[in-house]
Amino acid sequence: MSMYRAWQQFFKYLSIFSVLITLSLLIYLVKGLGILQNPDALAQALEKQMLLGSLLFFALQVIQVVIPIIPGGVTTIVGFMAFGPFWGFVLNYLGILLGSVILFLLSRHFGKMFILLFINEQAFDRYERKLLTPTYEKFFILNMISPVSPADVLVMITGLGRMSFRKFFIIILLCKPLSIIVYSYFWIYGGKLLFK
Repeated sequence: MSMYRAWQQFFKYLSIFSVLITLSLLIYLVKGLGILQNPDALAQALEKQMLLGSLLFFALQVIQVVIPIIPGGVTTIVGFMAFGPFWGFVLNYLGILLGSVILFLLSRHFGKMFILLFINEQAFDRYERKLLTPTYEKFFILNMISPVSPADVLVMITGLGRMSFRKFFIIILLCKPLSIIVYSYFWIYGGKLLFK
């Protein structure tokens, strides 16, 4: 097995492992801390370690974008629950923004081989065909606004295209706040309503 193939396998198994860890965390948050009944439970648990927790969470958000194997939606919600609506948003936004910039630049520098570490050839071909269409920029903007989209994959694919870094950065800068807020508030407060 080639070294590249070994790295692909590594990220595949790491992705499976991260999903299992994420599910375990969700079970703990719901059953152990009761976050659906009390969205402030996680913030109360982290109260004495807020600075360290903030730094670790920010790093986690950057990493989960750059190495897209952790479900980003889960970490986004956890950020709001742990740090409240204001700091939760700030940490989520800055972490995702920085992670997206790094991911775009890595894809632009290393190209297709980098992207194929995280997605299969069929998915890559599908997104690449979309990249070559004249409406790709609108498609990208709509997906960056949407709270449910393959954002990290699209950031990587966009790195292969002709879009300038400046335009990419402005799109992420302006579109990400809405998707972060909508996704987080829907799951936090929607879940709370469901379990009343």
